[in-house]
Amino acid sequence: MVGLTDQQLLWSALACLVLLGLAGSAEWLHGRRVQRLAVLVFGPTGQPALWTRLAGPLRCLAIAGLAWSLLILFWLPPNRRTPGQDRPVAFEKLKHVVLVLDVSPSMRLRDAGVTSDQSRMVRAREVLESWFRRIPMNEYRVSILATYTNALPVVEDTKDIAVVENVLNDLPMHYAFQAGETNLFSGLEAAAELARGWRPRSTTVVLVSDGDTVPATGMPVMPAAVADVVVVGIGDPVNGTFLNGRNSKQDVSTLRQIAARLRGFYHNGNDRHLPSELLRRLTLSAEGSERVNWGWREWAQVVLLISAVTLAFLPILLNFGGTRWLPGIRKQPVLSEWGMDKSVPERQTAGLG
Repeated sequence: MVGLTDQQLLWSALACLVLLGLAGSAEWLHGRRVQRLAVLVFGPTGQPALWTRLAGPLRCLAIAGLAWSLLILFWLPPNRRTPGQDRPVAFEKLKHVVLVLDVSPSMRLRDAGVTSDQSRMVRAREVLESWFRRIPMNEYRVSILATYTNALPVVEDTKDIAVVENVLNDLPMHYAFQAGETNLFSGLEAAAELARGWRPRSTTVVLVSDGDTVPATGMPVMPAAVADVVVVGIGDPVNGTFLNGRNSKQDVSTLRQIAARLRGFYHNGNDRHLPSELLRRLTLSAEGSERVNWGWREWAQVVLLISAVTLAFLPILLNFGGTRWLPGIRKQPVLSEWGMDKSVPERQTAGLG
């Protein structure tokens, strides 16, 4: 919480008290002037609506609160967020991203992107870099698991985005595995094991793949640390490319099935980046129900809002509900000589004299 000096707090309190006194004096003088014309303003009774007795004190408090909150916000330094200069985050509040990256040879086929001329791995890098640029990376630690026939850890709990970008820069990681069928479950199992000891609901697991056949059973169970799972599909989902005698394309049905079984989200990243609404939802769900630390800035903003709303709407309420007395000419229906209703004006008087 950003602190204020005793001198700044004293000046804010003095300004609040001075304006409270000035506003109170103005309300007292205004009340005396209105009292002289009470019968004309409020009718024969000379009394306004009962609730208007609170109008003066409310207006005074609102003016004082407005001055106090503006001075507090003036003393506080601006809350800027500059790339590369983000404020540090406490260790117990850090969030995690576990990236399960499919590095099978099919991810090197060039049928991805809007123009279908990018390799699937390059397209995966673009989608993930776009995501990392739109979230506060100082609050996250990134781990990368490469999966092909099994899963191998590449990076664990790094805050250096340059390391992540280097891993995603089309490294031929498939040479580290024995050739065979892609096993996405091994990557998900490794992600679940990696996140098992972390804080509950602090982790987002992201699976990036072009799809593969998955068995009907054996889906890994994510631990309590995992808040969300995002499955990003890469590759042309319509037109396939032959690889080793097989027609390889994005297997949308399989990826959707994985997302549904993990109660996560599926996104076709072949021609679209992750939508901002999904990123906002993922960020909120990863934050969980953490307690908000209230400081001088938050309290000043609340007081400023209440004071401004009071000063804005109080005149409107006084205009429409300050008194039941409505001076002027009224139209009252009377019976004419022909037996028909006829409206004639009737003047209300204030009852003076």
